[in-house]
Amino acid sequence: MNIDWAALASVFGVSLVATVGLVGLFTLGVVGLSKQGSTAATTGAYACFAACAAAVAYGIWLIVA
Repeated sequence: MNIDWAALASVFGVSLVATVGLVGLFTLGVVGLSKQGSTAATTGAYACFAACAAAVAYGIWLIVA
C-alpha cells in the first residue's frame, strides 16, 4: 500500500480551513443576532446563516453527485 502524503495533507488543509471558516461565519451570525435592536446586525446575521446553509448544501451536493 502506498499513501500519497501530499494529497492527504492537501485534503487536511482544505478541510481545516473550511471548518474554521464555517464555524467563524456561524459565530458571526450568532453575535449578530445577539445585538438587539440593530436591523443591520440582524440582516448580517441572516446573511451569515444563509452562507453557512449554502456551504453545507454545496458539500452535500458534492457528496451525492
